[in-house]
Amino acid sequence: MVLPRFLYIWFAAVTLTALVAYKVPSGAQESQHQTCNEDAMIALDASGSMSGRYAGANMVRRIEKVRSALAKVLPNITQRRVGLITFGPGRSNQCNNIKLQLKPTPNAADLILGVVNNLVPTGGTPLTAAVEQAANVLDFHKKPGIIVVLTDGEETCGRSPCELGAQLHAEAKQLTIHVISLRVSDLSASMGEQTLLDTKCLAEQNNGLYVPVDTEDDLIAALEKTLGCPLDLKTKMVGNRLNSSPLGEMQLLP
Repeated sequence: MVLPRFLYIWFAAVTLTALVAYKVPSGAQESQHQTCNEDAMIALDASGSMSGRYAGANMVRRIEKVRSALAKVLPNITQRRVGLITFGPGRSNQCNNIKLQLKPTPNAADLILGVVNNLVPTGGTPLTAAVEQAANVLDFHKKPGIIVVLTDGEETCGRSPCELGAQLHAEAKQLTIHVISLRVSDLSASMGEQTLLDTKCLAEQNNGLYVPVDTEDDLIAALEKTLGCPLDLKTKMVGNRLNSSPLGEMQLLP
C-alpha cells in the first residue's frame, strides 16, 4: 500500500495518540500496580530427570524446552523483579544441592538465561527445601511475593511440599506459590497420584495455580500467566498489533 508522506505521518500520529490516550480504569490500574509490585522467585528443578526427553516433543530434553520457553517469556517481564533458585545438580542422594543463583532483580532475563543455559541436570530433587529457601529470599514474613516452581518430578528428600505449603500460608504476609508440572502425561511408575496431590497442595495452600504442561506452547502460556503482569502482556499485545497493522505495510511516496 503506497501513501503520500503527509498521510503516512498523519496516520502514525493518530495511532500513537490513541495508544497514549488509552487509560486503564483507576481501580484496575491500582490493582495492576499492586500485583506487579511483588517480587518473584523462579524455583527451577535441575535434577537428573530434567535431562530426560519431553513427552511427545520430538525427543527434545525437558531442560532444553525450559530454556527455550524462558528465553521467549523473560524479556517481556519488565514490571517486576525476578530471581532464580535452582535445585538438583549433584549426587542422586544429595539433599543440600540448592543454590540461590539470583536475588530478585529488575530486567533479569539475561542473567537468569545465562545460568539456565549452563545448567547440567543431575542428582535428586529437594523441592520442598528449595521452595522454603525461595520464600526466605522474598522475606515472606514481611513482604508479599510470588514463587513459580518449575519441576518434572517429585520430592526425593523426605519432606512434604503440602506440609510446607500450610506452614508458609500460616506465616506469610502474602505469598503466592504456583507449580508448573512439566511431566504429567509421562509419569514414571514411582510417581503416583499422591505425589501429584502433594505438589498440587503446595500451590493450593498458597493461592497459586497448579499447571500441568505437555508442550512448549503450554509452558510459555503458564510462565506468562504466573510471572507476567497485566502491563507486560498489554505491551506485548500492542507491539504485536502494530507489527501486524497496515502501518507496517505502508510505503512512502517521495
